[in-house]
Amino acid sequence: MVDRLANSEANTRRISIVENCFGAAGQPLTIPGRVLIGEGVLTKLCRKKPKARQFFLFNDILVYGNIVIQKKKYNKQHIIPLENVTIDSIQDEGDLRNGWLIKTPTKSFAVYAATATEKSEWMNHINKCVSDLLSKSGKTPSNEHAAVWVPDSEAAVCMRCQKAKFTPVNRRHHCRKCGFVVCGPCSEKRFLLPSQSSKPVRICDFCYDLLSTGEMTACQSARSDSYSPSPKSSLNDVSDDDDDEDSSD
Repeated sequence: MVDRLANSEANTRRISIVENCFGAAGQPLTIPGRVLIGEGVLTKLCRKKPKARQFFLFNDILVYGNIVIQKKKYNKQHIIPLENVTIDSIQDEGDLRNGWLIKTPTKSFAVYAATATEKSEWMNHINKCVSDLLSKSGKTPSNEHAAVWVPDSEAAVCMRCQKAKFTPVNRRHHCRKCGFVVCGPCSEKRFLLPSQSSKPVRICDFCYDLLSTGEMTACQSARSDSYSPSPKSSLNDVSDDDDDEDSSD
């Protein structure tokens, strides 16, 4: 089915429309063999609060962006190669339902669909695309993935020292290895995580000690692999900042 659509005029036209919706700031999406599988609005769990994002699933990449004008204009385009993607279902909890994790070596995050059926369709299509890509390339699924960031709203105090309370002056930071919300004194060190950045990134003292001694796998928090958000995440009324990927902390 995908091979038959690859060179069809309808597929080319659909991809061109997506390109135009992202404008000049977006990356070109039309390449030989690429097929637009589907699209839709998903709720992405961001650092400050859950936010609606437009997602486009192609047979080789997953693209998403901020909604400026529904069905007409999007910005802040993000492109994720599907070869590096693994997905895991998330149990329903409170107002956050029909969710799953999208995990890659560079970035991992949770998304939620409007219905259980929509969630099932998204997950099935993503898994099929990933399976087909790996089968064609002969590669194995990636075992490494970035931590899922714990939302700011779930941490009133530092998740490492359990003492420092967060205020407008004492800001929240995120460890890039475990995803925990930590205070400045608990995350003063930097460590090179090549899959995430070409420069050393902020990590907490706990992860730094483990990474420095070579115990890298022990540093990966279980929270990052089976993320279960608190219901209050969806009730946070903090102003709508940019996605956490645009934040330096």
